[in-house]
Amino acid sequence: MNSSPADLLNPIFNFLDALIQNDGVYLSLAVIGWVLSGGLRRKSQDRNSATVIPGIIFTMHTPPPSPTPIVGIEVDQIWNDGDEIED
Repeated sequence: MNSSPADLLNPIFNFLDALIQNDGVYLSLAVIGWVLSGGLRRKSQDRNSATVIPGIIFTMHTPPPSPTPIVGIEVDQIWNDGDEIED
């Protein structure tokens, strides 16, 4: 009882061949009408179709370099009310 897939599908292929041979013109008009009326468009769903997968991403960052310390700024000139320069 081992039948190959070709033996099982031959009756279906023969039926489709006969259908196309006898009524192919009408079938093609029906298929064209179905396609033009939106038969190939996907049906919109009421729910959101996006899938959200929560995840945690671990990244390794090196700490930023510490700024160089400012040690002892000498001010040679001191402004006195913007008029004169005192040494």
